[in-house]
Amino acid sequence: MKAIVIENYGGREQLREREVEKPQIGEDQVLLEVQATSVNPIDWKMREGYLKEMFPFEFPIILGWDASGVVAETGSNVSKFKTGDRVFTRPATTKNGTYAEFTAVDEDKLAIMPEKMSFEEAAAIPLAGLTAYQCLVDLGNVQEGDKVLVHAGAGGVGIYALQIARSLGAYVATTASWKNEEFVRSLGADHVINYQNENFNEVLQDFDFVLDSLGGEIQTKSYEVLKKDGKLISIVNPPDEEEAKKSGVTAGFHWLQENGAQLAELAELYNKGQLQPIVGSTFEFSEAGVQGAHELSETHHARGKIVIKVK
Repeated sequence: MKAIVIENYGGREQLREREVEKPQIGEDQVLLEVQATSVNPIDWKMREGYLKEMFPFEFPIILGWDASGVVAETGSNVSKFKTGDRVFTRPATTKNGTYAEFTAVDEDKLAIMPEKMSFEEAAAIPLAGLTAYQCLVDLGNVQEGDKVLVHAGAGGVGIYALQIARSLGAYVATTASWKNEEFVRSLGADHVINYQNENFNEVLQDFDFVLDSLGGEIQTKSYEVLKKDGKLISIVNPPDEEEAKKSGVTAGFHWLQENGAQLAELAELYNKGQLQPIVGSTFEFSEAGVQGAHELSETHHARGKIVIKVK
């Protein structure tokens, strides 16, 4: 099968097209014929070697941990899916990712795609959508009427966090550039702070929850907008516990957990019209296409999700 692999850590030029063996599946797995995948910051951070201690994989490595496609084969223990099913997934983080024509996926990390959803839309959801869902629902316990601040609302995780927070009945504020103001309002933002000429910590107060996707100084300033006993969850770097304690808030770091049942919850939100995947850019499945997709992701200014059409 065709795959885009890296054989060394480094820049985008390390992404190479290769013919590799089709994966063998275990008894609890399906073989997924990939129709589309997407690019997330973890992809190029892995490519650069920033995550090699956390994930000490041997080369060659196939990057990519988002996929939509059709079940081509099922393991002997698989009972929830059959050949021909249209599914989407955030598979386990292994060295055999989704920049490939086929990938092996554990049954519990899959969900059926809604009928009206395209493969490109489905590939845009799993990693970012699950991250937003787990931060808001599992960790934030966001309730109707809560005040929620989502940083970078036009970004990959932000677009889902805004919509999920709105579906929970929260009042939602977000930071964005002026050109994205209408866009983030359309996703559910009640209050948009133009970070180019406004300081969010000077205009917001008494918030219940902050989703931090930027870290650094933004994370520190975020404590100022939280009410006592408010909560901050970061998806970029672990917060300073002393700093959080001083501010009288709870702060934590979250690394996504792959979860097919929660993907099915996101599919249900889509069916209800409460969650719309935003495909910002699409690239072809080639060396040049994937390199271009990485280049865009590295700017940190992509609106919506970056999708690669495999088929």
